[in-house]
Amino acid sequence: MIPFFTALRFLTVIPISWRAERDGELFKQSIYYFSLIGLLIGSCGWLLVSALGFILPNSCVAFFALFYLSAISGFLHLDGLADSGDGLLSYRPKDASLNIMKDSRTGAMGVVVLMMVLLGKYSSLSSLPVSTIALAVFFMPLAGRTAILVTMAANNYARPEGGLGGLFYSSRSLKAALAGCLLLFVVATFVAGLKYAAVVVCCMLFTVLIFSLFCRKRIGGVTGDTLGAMCELTELAIALAVVVMFTING
Repeated sequence: MIPFFTALRFLTVIPISWRAERDGELFKQSIYYFSLIGLLIGSCGWLLVSALGFILPNSCVAFFALFYLSAISGFLHLDGLADSGDGLLSYRPKDASLNIMKDSRTGAMGVVVLMMVLLGKYSSLSSLPVSTIALAVFFMPLAGRTAILVTMAANNYARPEGGLGGLFYSSRSLKAALAGCLLLFVVATFVAGLKYAAVVVCCMLFTVLIFSLFCRKRIGGVTGDTLGAMCELTELAIALAVVVMFTING
């Protein structure tokens, strides 16, 4: 269970320090638990939304759900999204783009991308009834963390000098991605039915495909920042997909 707690410490702000001194040697093994951590985050989010729905209107529930999804990871993935926006949308050569993404300062492109994704999530969630917000919040982190695994399995790491994302790259990436996709499909089928499961998995894979192709074209692969951005973009895609499914099904 030590690699599980390594993943938990990296992907959340939950203060569990047990065996933390071994994190450096267990990063690569911990990726097997990324989707499970996403499932735990989603389950807690479902409980939070369901409880808040008794006392708050939909728009306020959507706000707190969005804050929870962002804060539970210490805003790590939003930081990656902003850095990716600055670097990838600068349309500079690869090395220059990678250097921009390493800069701790956030530029205009990063701010705009950050605002658009957050507004997209909020507008999607706030347009749903509380029970469906809970369903979306349940799926979003599970699909987002699974998307990270699929992206790692399908792309090279773009920084030759390594980096935070590179700590997790190994030959285990493909097995972890397949296990994560299976968990996502099984859980989604059990919770919402086969139709929802198919939509959620296909939406996640499509988002990974499009963003991966863009990253390959711009920087020849992915980085820790773009993996965080992938998580956020997948969560947005899942929120939009739930809205579409809700609208179609009435």
